[in-house]
Amino acid sequence: MFPNEAVCLAHDSVVQQVSDKPSIAVIFFPTGIGADGKAFFPCSFVHPVFRFFQHQIQNLRQLIPEATFLAEEDGMQQELGDGYCFIIDPIDGTTNFIFDYKHSCISVGLTKFGRMLFGCVYNPYTREMYSAVKGEGAKLNGKEIHCSDKGLADNLVAFGTARYQTEDTDRIFDHAKKLYLNSLGIRAGGSAALDICRVASGANGVYLELMLYPWDYAAASLIVMEAGGFISTAEGGMITLDQPCSILAAGRQCWKEASQLLSE
Repeated sequence: MFPNEAVCLAHDSVVQQVSDKPSIAVIFFPTGIGADGKAFFPCSFVHPVFRFFQHQIQNLRQLIPEATFLAEEDGMQQELGDGYCFIIDPIDGTTNFIFDYKHSCISVGLTKFGRMLFGCVYNPYTREMYSAVKGEGAKLNGKEIHCSDKGLADNLVAFGTARYQTEDTDRIFDHAKKLYLNSLGIRAGGSAALDICRVASGANGVYLELMLYPWDYAAASLIVMEAGGFISTAEGGMITLDQPCSILAAGRQCWKEASQLLSE
C-alpha cells in the first residue's frame, strides 16, 4: 500500500498545484460562440483550457511517475488497473463554463487497486477547495466538513441532467419530482463534482444523476464519504470507477429516504 504519509504529501502537492493556478475563468473567458456565429451546444468545448491543463498532467507525473490517467480528453482514457491512477476532470460543468455561469471546477483524484486514496475539487470562481484523504476526513479550505444528519424534509436536493443523455429524461424528472415533494426544494447546478461536494458540506442533502463518467464523480465520491455521507448508484449498488454509472450521494438519513422514494 502507498504509505498514508505519502498519500497526504501527494494530496497536499496536488491541492497546491490546482489552487495556485490563475482562475480558468480569467485566462479563457468563455463566449460560447464559434467562428460561424453559432453557439457551441452540445459538443466538446474550450480546447485551450484542456491544453493549459496538460501542464498540470506533467506535474502529476512528476509526483508519481508510474501513475496512469483516466480522463475525458483524447489520449488519456487509460485502464484504471491496480496501480496508481489519477482520475481527472479539468473542467466539470463545461457548459456552465462556456456560458459564464460561474459554477465549474477542476477535479483530481488518485486511486490504487481501484479504490480512492485522495480527492480534491476546486471552484476557481469562489476559491473553494474541497479535499479528502482516505481515513482523514473531508475539508473545505482546510476546515473540516460534514454531511447533514437530517432527513429530506429539512434539506435541499440537487440533481443533474446531460443534454446528450436524453433517453433518461422522463425518469430523471420523475425522480426529481418525488424528491422535490419530500424536501425543502430542488436545485440543478450543472456540475456533478461541485454538487456532490455540497452534499459533503451539508449545503445539499442529496445529489442524484442517472449517468455520469468516473471523472465526473471520482474525487467527490471520496470527499462525501469522508464527510460522513454515502454514495451509491441510484439503484443502491456500488459505484464504479472504471465505467459510467448513476449516482446517489447523500447524508446517511437522506440517502435512506431518497433510496426508498426512488424504488417506489
